[in-house]
Amino acid sequence: MLVYHLPKTLTRHCIRFFTHPSRIPAEFHHIPTGKNHLIQSLCQQGHLKQALYLLSEEPNPNIQTFELLIRSCSIKNSSFDARTIHNHVIHKGFAQNPFLATKLIDMYFELGLVDSACKVFDDICNRSVFVWNALFKGLVKVGYGGEVLGMYRRMNLGGGVSDSFTYTYVLKACVAEESEEGFDGGLGKVKEIHCRVLRYGYLGNVHVMTTLVDVYAKFGCVVYAGFVFYGMPVRNVVTLTAMIACCAKNGRPFEAVELFREMLVETDGLVPNSVTMVGVIQACTALCAVEQGRLLHCYVLRKGLDSVLPVVNALVSMYARCGDLDTGRRVFDQMERRDVVSWNSMISSYGIHGLGKKAIEVFKEMLFNGINPSPVSFVSVLGACSHEGLLQEGKILFESMVRDHGVYPSVKHYACLVDLLGRANRLNEAAKVIENMQIEPGPTVWGSLLGSCRIHCNVELAESASRRLFELEPYNFGNYSLMAEIYAKSEMWDEVKRIKNLIEGRGIQKLAGCSWIEVKRRINSFISADELNPKNEVVLALLVKLLTEIKKMGYVPHTKLVLYDTSQEEKESILLAHSEKLALAFGLMNSNRGDTIRITKNLRLCEDCHSVTKFISKLSDREIFVRDVNRIHRFRDGVCSCGDYW
Repeated sequence: MLVYHLPKTLTRHCIRFFTHPSRIPAEFHHIPTGKNHLIQSLCQQGHLKQALYLLSEEPNPNIQTFELLIRSCSIKNSSFDARTIHNHVIHKGFAQNPFLATKLIDMYFELGLVDSACKVFDDICNRSVFVWNALFKGLVKVGYGGEVLGMYRRMNLGGGVSDSFTYTYVLKACVAEESEEGFDGGLGKVKEIHCRVLRYGYLGNVHVMTTLVDVYAKFGCVVYAGFVFYGMPVRNVVTLTAMIACCAKNGRPFEAVELFREMLVETDGLVPNSVTMVGVIQACTALCAVEQGRLLHCYVLRKGLDSVLPVVNALVSMYARCGDLDTGRRVFDQMERRDVVSWNSMISSYGIHGLGKKAIEVFKEMLFNGINPSPVSFVSVLGACSHEGLLQEGKILFESMVRDHGVYPSVKHYACLVDLLGRANRLNEAAKVIENMQIEPGPTVWGSLLGSCRIHCNVELAESASRRLFELEPYNFGNYSLMAEIYAKSEMWDEVKRIKNLIEGRGIQKLAGCSWIEVKRRINSFISADELNPKNEVVLALLVKLLTEIKKMGYVPHTKLVLYDTSQEEKESILLAHSEKLALAFGLMNSNRGDTIRITKNLRLCEDCHSVTKFISKLSDREIFVRDVNRIHRFRDGVCSCGDYW
């Protein structure tokens, strides 16, 4: 674009010329007096008001002039001037110009004037793909996914042709918060657009295919994301980053680490960026692979990424969730600047270690530093109170949300409060909270109540909670398992049998227990009762020996957890094959005496494994960390940091 530039000093004299012609200095008489050039120069120098004053006197403003006026208006964030410019566009005969229409739509969305942007779109007859794309981009940005999908259907029915940008915006609309399609409908729409992408030859478009990977990841469809990723003829760092994040956030952390390794070793010219590092650090967090995490920390320092806030936040969380809370705190203290995510990471880190009082201290420190708490801040600090049983402190914090901080409780906050009350054996009060909720209690809230009923073996309330959960999540095996465990503890075997029949009748698949342990910087995985793993024969032999020893110390197997009508010996054999026990024995065999053992599990730690680990920590004189889906258990000298309260 060719624009006539005027020096700032000259511009000021020219403004005076058009308002007071007698004042222009003689040395500037040779400058052209066409106002288009001057208006453009004024816009570039930030003098929007003066430019608009001259625009009213210019009989023939051109497209370039209006483009610069619109851009200047967006920068100035002036709604009043936006409408003035729009009126000039109409009056000067450019109302049907597709190029200016896209610029006006972009401007109105930048200013938050969604209705005005839509009116520009509605008023133009000649809608090019750029006009459609401008509307789609703006609507996605403000979270109107449902409207985008509806307009996309309208575009197709009208014979409109999509380009690569159209597909990326519409794909993003499928996962926008305000999408009216719902989860299943949104995923179905993604698959439909995926078919169009393939049909119209966009397989080689890295931008479109990367968006597909990212969108499938947000729906938790790792298989579909992998299908797109491995089918791409060309990949870039953004594509690899999207796939790493997809695996890390959807229960495939091992694959995420392997992809990162391939990026470093096997892919020429692709250098990980800060987003890549966040994804792979999160994968190490999920695997409890602290040694791998330390290597990544060194890489971050070497590449100068330690100034990128999301990367450092991920490191804080990684160290803490891998059991090295002291290093996590050290990284946090060394941060030059912190945002609310930084503080939330530290609060939740203390919380999962069961250090509720420390979490509250950090929360108060955050307020003292002038950081406004987010909804996540309250989820973190309330969860920390629950883990340490800080009932009064938690209730005070919950009451302060709206009163002091203008944060209205969501389902997650109510779930934390119910869990807090339930763990403290205030089950009736927890049930009353659910009854008086201003929003619909979801599975998280009822699940918190059911989990508390398991701790205190309250069958009546458990049955009430489970009925709602079986309706809301009919195929969630965990809910049925918890209810069966409560019945088993109460020796209600007919009810246990009824739950088992319900599971079989509905064809519900049990999620296999899986545990990971990092030994000598290698990540090893174990699946419960996995007879195909060649390591298991030696590991089981050691476990049998260990169990013989800890029985002498007072260990009694929790065979009531086994919901099969079989012999005591067979029940003990089933308990022996739990994945966390296999990982623990493997760690003892393959590490040096005195080394800390760190294990992570995809499910809740069962009571028998909890008991076994306590005894083995005393027998082996080892410190053992086990992180399950709820919290971190730190075993030392026969005692767990949770105080048997989890």
